[in-house]
Amino acid sequence: MNHVNLIGKVCSSPKVVELPDGRKIAQFTMATKEMYLDASGKTKSRSNWHRMTAWGKWVKILEELCQEGVDLAVEGKLVSRFYQNRGERKFISEVEVNDLVIL
Repeated sequence: MNHVNLIGKVCSSPKVVELPDGRKIAQFTMATKEMYLDASGKTKSRSNWHRMTAWGKWVKILEELCQEGVDLAVEGKLVSRFYQNRGERKFISEVEVNDLVIL
């Protein structure tokens, strides 16, 4: 099963791109914080950065209401793709948004 749930902060305002077929996609970065205990028992935190993409109705909502620093809860799936950059093959994994709540 491919299912992702994240709660975190938007780190970059959504960039909206219109594709040649007229559809729009919103791309942004989200950070989540993870708490853990180190070897000595002290509480530590670690940030994780996530590349996010959204389609359809979420594009308009993100465009209007979402900006850097906003807290979000996101449900989606992990997708991977390849692209060419100057002849070099690049690999990207990102979370495709199925549902979101602005907190």
